[in-house]
Amino acid sequence: MTNRFQLDSLDRRILSFLASNARTPYLEIARLCHVSGAAVHQRIQKMEEAGVIRGSQLLVHPNGLGFRTCAFIGIQINLSSSSTHEDVFRRISHVPEVVECHHITGKYSLLIKIYSRDNEHLKQIIVEKIQSIPEISLTETFISLEEGFERQLPVE
Repeated sequence: MTNRFQLDSLDRRILSFLASNARTPYLEIARLCHVSGAAVHQRIQKMEEAGVIRGSQLLVHPNGLGFRTCAFIGIQINLSSSSTHEDVFRRISHVPEVVECHHITGKYSLLIKIYSRDNEHLKQIIVEKIQSIPEISLTETFISLEEGFERQLPVE
């Protein structure tokens, strides 16, 4: 989002409807906000251009695909003279079970979120796909026992 773009109350109402259900038709949002469908469309387009909205997506629940284990892995990197954090980041991005990767501060350089079918599959991914990257010197795995909640930032 650019620093110059300011959300007004209508923008926030539109975002609130979309955040709760991205499939809500623009005309329905317009009716609830007492504006035209064109106004909603233009507002959404401006918010996309400003980087407030990054598109919409269909979310597939990992359990529905048989991925029942979620884990977070802290990764320490020991760079050689010819490698960079971006090289490691790029290699990790090729592991399909990794759904998030963050550059972080503290003990670890990267924190990844990973889904696997079970603990044996998780072990295989860690050993064969993550720890096999030469620049990775240490990993620490945290298995999620249960996701308490997931949400968007509040719009209002």
